[in-house]
Amino acid sequence: MAAADNEKPHAVLIPFPAQSHMKGLMKLAKLLHHKGFFITFVNTEFNQNRFIKTTGPDSLSALPDFQFKTIPDGLPPSDPDATQDVALLCGSIRRNFLTMFRNLLKELNDRSANSENPPVTCIVGDGVMPFTITAAQELGIPVAVFWTFPACGYMGFYQYRALLDKGYTPLTDARQQTNEYLETEIDWIPGMKNIRLKDLPNFFRTTDALNDDIFNLAMESAHKALEASACAIQTFDALEPAVLDALSSMFSHVYTIGPLQLLLNNVKDEEKDQLDSLGYSLWKEELGCLQWLDSKEPESVVYVNFGSVTVMSQQQLGGDTDTCEGPNGGREGEENEEEGYGVEGTGREGYGSTWIIFVEFGEIGECVAVKNLDVTS
Repeated sequence: MAAADNEKPHAVLIPFPAQSHMKGLMKLAKLLHHKGFFITFVNTEFNQNRFIKTTGPDSLSALPDFQFKTIPDGLPPSDPDATQDVALLCGSIRRNFLTMFRNLLKELNDRSANSENPPVTCIVGDGVMPFTITAAQELGIPVAVFWTFPACGYMGFYQYRALLDKGYTPLTDARQQTNEYLETEIDWIPGMKNIRLKDLPNFFRTTDALNDDIFNLAMESAHKALEASACAIQTFDALEPAVLDALSSMFSHVYTIGPLQLLLNNVKDEEKDQLDSLGYSLWKEELGCLQWLDSKEPESVVYVNFGSVTVMSQQQLGGDTDTCEGPNGGREGEENEEEGYGVEGTGREGYGSTWIIFVEFGEIGECVAVKNLDVTS
């Protein structure tokens, strides 16, 4: 590496070990690389293996000055082609990741072993990886937190401690997840009016708050974030002005940097091809649905993506895969008899399947077809 390259700023980015978080941090990493940063992107060993299986081993060296490093996740072996148990993963993040990440940072800054790479100058941690802030503080490295979801999501997480203190959580009975209790109005959130319990991120819907690692990680992350050097959010000012105004009084620096894809679209020519060569997906991409989509008239299909860890029943999607009774497809709050939770349920059951739904509308707005694609394998 040339001397000039060794003087580049060096950013270490680490996402929560799940598809959408990895994709968001990867897009940010590409933008920082475009601006002249040396990048170290940190995956868990489990997800790195999935990433290589999907994109090929050459993808790890697709860009100069862009390297991948791994840390163990501290979990027992599981299906190598499926999302790990999220509750176990959150527990390991709370208890194990700090030591492993701290050791990696020390390794990266060991000049005797990494003399050709620039020293780490900053860390960008996923908002729900609070150990990155602790490690940065211990080693004297500036750290920014990046929330891959909008500002209202972060503000919702920030209310978890108040919900706990005010007795709204834990739930005293699991039936409170489906009755009028969730209609309770919450009127103290800065920048968010007319909010009910059901409108908040639903991890607070637990009957055991003390031992619920998902709930506690979300709550701890939201408050630990205030200690970061800066806060970046995947949103834009016109979308959430009131919430962003409230956050500006909580953080010394708040940056709205979304949508990231629009920024990447501004990269041109050969560099764009290089950036595009570095993929995102942990899943085998299924492109057959695009042939069906290409056969439809413009503006006649609504695309709905339920993410990479959501499983829904045929009933929730409106019944038959080729027809549906109304424009909504899945009906809000409808209970899944097989899984025991509805569209608005906790979402903790059934992790591990990706559904892509295309809803086609007729000339007068009636739903005429629903095509769904399970891309788990």
